[in-house]
Amino acid sequence: MKFKTIISIFVSVLMLGACTDLSETLYDRVQSSDYGKTPGEIETIVGRAYSSLRGGAADGVNYYPTCEFVFFMTSVASDECVIPTRTGGDWYDQGVYLQLQRHTWTADNAKIWAAWKYCYNGIASANSIIYQVQQSGLDAETAQPIYAEIKGLRAYYYYKLLDIYGNVPLDTSYIVDPVNGLPGTSSRAEVYRFIENELLENIEYLPQNAYGRFTKDAANLLLARLYLNSETYTGRARWEDCLAACSKISGTLEADYFASFKQDNQNSKEIIFSIPYDGKMGTIGNYLASMTYHYEQKWALSATGNYQWCGNGICAQPGLYSAFEAGDIRRKSILIGPQIDLRTGSAIIMPASGNPLDYTEEIFNVDEQKPPLEDVAQNCGGRLAKYEDKAGDAWERDYDMVLMRYAEVLMMQAECYVRLGDQASARPFVEQIRRRAGLDTPESIDLQFVNEELRREFVFEDHRRTDNIRFGDFFNEWWEKDADPADKHTAIFPIPKPELDKNNKLKQNPGY
Repeated sequence: MKFKTIISIFVSVLMLGACTDLSETLYDRVQSSDYGKTPGEIETIVGRAYSSLRGGAADGVNYYPTCEFVFFMTSVASDECVIPTRTGGDWYDQGVYLQLQRHTWTADNAKIWAAWKYCYNGIASANSIIYQVQQSGLDAETAQPIYAEIKGLRAYYYYKLLDIYGNVPLDTSYIVDPVNGLPGTSSRAEVYRFIENELLENIEYLPQNAYGRFTKDAANLLLARLYLNSETYTGRARWEDCLAACSKISGTLEADYFASFKQDNQNSKEIIFSIPYDGKMGTIGNYLASMTYHYEQKWALSATGNYQWCGNGICAQPGLYSAFEAGDIRRKSILIGPQIDLRTGSAIIMPASGNPLDYTEEIFNVDEQKPPLEDVAQNCGGRLAKYEDKAGDAWERDYDMVLMRYAEVLMMQAECYVRLGDQASARPFVEQIRRRAGLDTPESIDLQFVNEELRREFVFEDHRRTDNIRFGDFFNEWWEKDADPADKHTAIFPIPKPELDKNNKLKQNPGY
């Protein structure tokens, strides 16, 4: 049985118990003291921590956070994606996505708050499970690998917070301190050290191979990410440490680039860590395809319209599709061009305008008096087609969301060698990536090439904002975005205003 099936059982429990408000009890109750006394019972409790990766806090803002509010926020802030306001005001959402595109966000942006709540919901779940194991009476030897796995998963959430917000409260307790109350802000350097120490102290107790779980390879890859971006996070470059962490990771590069994005992608040997989904088991939050395609896309997939409704939202930023060479198979991650109606064999017609549904790379508005991001034609923007779609797909699809895969290990090693002035050592890693894409490797492998190759290889995998910042182009002028302020405070998002209002120990990030 797949681990994804096991953890799906606990989704309904998670929905009832989770709370991301650090000023309140994190769960309405810990599991009964009569349960959780044996390793088998503890394993079922551990599943609750993995369920939190999907999101699902039914608070009206954060209901499907993983594929929408977390990925949307970071990718729209990068040079990868955009969510324009479509004709009729669709997706305007009080201007929150326009702020993200233009880097003019404020601390009361609801999407910035949603990502914060997603991370702390996961941390709250981890803390509650650690507390329950502590109360279970399990012997230290049996409990150690359980602690290691949950702490590793908690470190993943803290890495997201480190990357997105920088300076955040560190909270590892299930019980609110009756004397000191809520934790205050920890510096980015402190959060960095906490993550590093948690991973280093627990790697040896993690499982070696266990799909859908936080393994030794996942821990080493997270360490490698930490070291790769160390100069951004702490001011100190750690390229050699990144290489050392990569050398400890075992993995395979699939011959088919899209094997990791099939509906049965749990069979991919390349995936190191993912969010498991299983529509038949009631998992929720996996509906990215429905948020990118036009409302009438169902007719391109089924002559009977046997496909879920779509929202016509997120799309590729202009210039992304053109960044791929014509022979690059990864270009198929972006859907461009006319969509054929399987009922008629002709182009699908958009009811609102009567025009053919023809996805364009360029984004334009139907009223030339308005900015390009407003009143946008419904067919504008290449669509996110990296994950497999097929007739009969339900709203909650069955493919697992990829968080880490072995190609990242290869590209991190290539980048580190280039930054250390050793292009020759970088070449073998790049050649593996390019060969699979159907391309030759250029003679010169410099940082500009590495940056562009990362954009292509990991398109729509929630890497791009972090890469933009590391390479420095995050602050440049680009499509529908002015250059960022000279102080570059936009490298981290503000602490959400609702969190500041709840906890007077939190300190707002500089520049906000």
